[in-house]
This record gives sequence, structure tokens and C-alpha cells, in this order.
Amino acid sequence: MAGTDFSAIREEFDLPARFSAAALTEAEEAARAAHRPGPEPLADATDLPLVTIDPPGAKDLDQALAVQRRRSGFRVHYAIADLAAFVRPEGALDQEAGTRGQTVYLPDGSVPLHPPSLSESAASLLPGEVRRAVLWTIDTDAHGQPVDVDVRRALVRSTAQYDYETVERAFATDSAPEPVRALAELGPLRRELAVQRGAIELQLPEQEVVPDGNGSWSITLRPRGDVDAWNAEISLMTGMCAAQIMLEAGVGILRTLPDAEPEAVRWLQRSAQALGIPWPDGADTAKMLASLDPDRPESLALFSDTTRLLRGADYTAFDGTPPAEDGHAGIGGPYAHVTAPIRRLVDRYGTEICLAVNAGREVPEWVKAALPRLPEVMSASDTLAGRVERACIDLAEVWLLAPRVGETFEAVVLRVDGNHGSDDDKARGAEPGGGDHEPRKGKAEILLDDPPVLAKCPATGMTEGQRVAVRLVDVDVDRRTVSFERA
Repeated sequence: MAGTDFSAIREEFDLPARFSAAALTEAEEAARAAHRPGPEPLADATDLPLVTIDPPGAKDLDQALAVQRRRSGFRVHYAIADLAAFVRPEGALDQEAGTRGQTVYLPDGSVPLHPPSLSESAASLLPGEVRRAVLWTIDTDAHGQPVDVDVRRALVRSTAQYDYETVERAFATDSAPEPVRALAELGPLRRELAVQRGAIELQLPEQEVVPDGNGSWSITLRPRGDVDAWNAEISLMTGMCAAQIMLEAGVGILRTLPDAEPEAVRWLQRSAQALGIPWPDGADTAKMLASLDPDRPESLALFSDTTRLLRGADYTAFDGTPPAEDGHAGIGGPYAHVTAPIRRLVDRYGTEICLAVNAGREVPEWVKAALPRLPEVMSASDTLAGRVERACIDLAEVWLLAPRVGETFEAVVLRVDGNHGSDDDKARGAEPGGGDHEPRKGKAEILLDDPPVLAKCPATGMTEGQRVAVRLVDVDVDRRTVSFERA
């Protein structure tokens, strides 16, 4: 029988049900004081035609932007919610946010990093409201490369709240809102720069649990249109500018990911060859992946394989000497989180560092004192958020499939165990990838066409990128597992 909520997931992962009374009181007091003059004057940027682009119904709005085409390039105004103006260092709210790390999203509601009086009201960049913000102004050259960066506190007012689909349709009909019209030029330029840097982007479909209209839940594949991708490039550009500010100042916290080992890249090349994807000698990994059609089964299989190259993500804090390893392989350069402080703890600290450096001030001591503990807090919260998301998807999958045991489904094979240079393979002296993607007897990871469920299946007779018919043989609601066999 289909379920209606995800309370069991909340209990299983011991997610907090409420904020402490002291934290709520601090948040409410800060919200009431939002319009009072602060200790430092704020630039008045309420005349900027900023807009927000978020999922439908979002209230925790971190970012508002306006992009202008200039004779020599582009100017990006990027306003970020100023959470540090509301959270007292070492106060009850600060301490509770420090235990949460980030907002955890479930299909039937979030477990927020900050109380709704801030996250969905006083600190959120809601349309028509004057808000405290950290305003990034980034000028680029004609190729989209930043040439001048400024960051300072300001008062801003978003003029409109859009969702991705609305803006996507507007671009399709040549009626895009003026503040984001230049995104159609700058976004692709930034993506091209990313490929040139060697940034590795996996175009794998993302599952999303959504209401089915009958009181329960369904699963869809979350589309990522051009507007979503262009908007993400603005955030990434800002994070790269923030990382550069931190590295030059010798203090900060970066999001890091080591480059893949050469042997891992060679293994991916053999995997592509086995899938029938040409990989010319000397071709760059980022350029190869960017050239693939993500709708083709063999491309999906290769993207699934490529996730193994992007391992070891971490947060790297430093004060005095920049780290020897400062890059992020998925982005192709140094990067720092600064654009989502409502939803992610580390952004508030990174933002304060950039503000201080830009103004020629010392970085606040409360920021420096927190740097050593932030990597552990953020890594733990990342792990928790990922596990909760997966558990919610698994639960929705069993609710969907429980009445359909015995039915046959079409699927694509994403990955076959034994084809990936496992420890067992290495112990036998086998080449990573097996060299030929011959069918194995282990497990295969499959993606059903409808509903878009990820599952395991005995891999006998299966090869990666292959389309297969599979039969649902069992659903275990308590364990949130489904079992398939080759039809």
C-alpha cells in the first residue's frame, strides 16, 4: 500500500523536529530588527533589477541576479542573503546551526538550517521586499572570464520571483525577462570555459519524488534545462572568485576534489571503447564527456562509470598558508561555497572572509575560530543529506512498485559489477574494465524507463549501455528494496 509521508525516514535518521526555544527567540528578535540601522552603513542597491530563479514554491531564496551585456563583456550583479546579519556568533542559533550543517530536504518538507522566520521570511530575498544582502559585482571580458570583482553589503530588492520552467519558456519565445536575458550569452561562454579548464560534468538524470495528485508520491527524472545550467554557472563563477580571494589572503575554506589518477582515466577510456564511444588519442576527458548526447544509453552508462573518477570530495580550511591541493576536479579550479547561506552553514563563513578581505579588514575572529571544525561539520551533513535523499527515493520506489510484482519493465544497464577494476579483479591480475565489457555474473545497476527507478539486477548476459527487459520479482517495503531479474 502506498505511503503518504516520510516520517519514518525522519525518525530513522534522527532529524531534528524543532529548534530550541532559545534559537527560535534569537531568530525572531533578529527578524524584528532586520530594518533597523546596523553598525556599518549599507550601500543602497535597491534600484538594481534583480530577480530570483528557483524551483516552484521555494521560499528560502538565497540568490538574486541581474546580468548586463556591456561593450567589453558582461556585468553580473549577484545578491546573496546576508545570514551573518541575523545570526549572533556563539549564540544559541549559531550553535544549533553548527550541529545541523545544512538544510535537509524531504519530499514532504525540509529540516531547515535556520528557523522559517529567517529562512523563509526576514533573510529570504522575496520579491518586492527590501533585504540585507551581500552583493557581488563581477565584470567579465567578452569570453566570460572575470576581470574585476567587488563584494560588499547592500540593501537590495528583488523585482520578481521566477521558476526555471517559466524562464525556459520565456527564452524559447524570445520574451525572457530583461535582468536575465544576457544569461543566454554568458551561460554558454562560462560552460565552454569550464570544459577548457577540464571541469567534469556528469549529465546523469536526477530522480525526484513528487506528489502524484492522489495523496501519495511518484518519481520523475528532474530535467536540467539551459536556464538551470546557466544559472548554476553564475553561482560557480562566484564561488571561484571567492576561492581566489581566499587563496590570495591566505585564509579561507575551499570545497576540494582531487584529480582522477591517470590509470582511472585510462580505465574510463577503455570503458568508452567497449561501449562503442570513440575516444581519439589525446582527447581531453572533459571535452569528451561534454560532447556526448546524454539521452543515449551508452552515454548514460559512461556517465555512471565516470562517477568513480570524482571521489574524495572534502572541505579544506586554512589560515596562514594556502593548501597545496586547492582544486576541485569537477569544476576545474579552486572553488568555495558562498552562494547559499540560508541552506548551507559554510557559506556564511566564506562570505565573511571575502567581505573582510575586499574591505581591507581583518577577518573576524569568530570566523577564524570556526574554520578548523567546519570541514568535519559540513562533511557529516553532506553525508546525512545524501543518505536521507536516497532513503526517500527508495521508499517512494517501493510504494510505487509494490502492486506491480510480476510485471515486466524496459530498462537501460548503467553499470555491471566486475567491469570496474574492483579489488577482486586486481587480485586476479585483471585489467580494470576487463578490456571488453563481456557480460558478467555479478550485479547490474539498471534504470527503468517508467517509472524511472534505479535498481539492481543479476547481471548474467548483460552489458553496460544495453537496453533490456526485466521482471519485478520482489518488493520489500520494510527494507526499501526491490528485486528484478532478466525477463
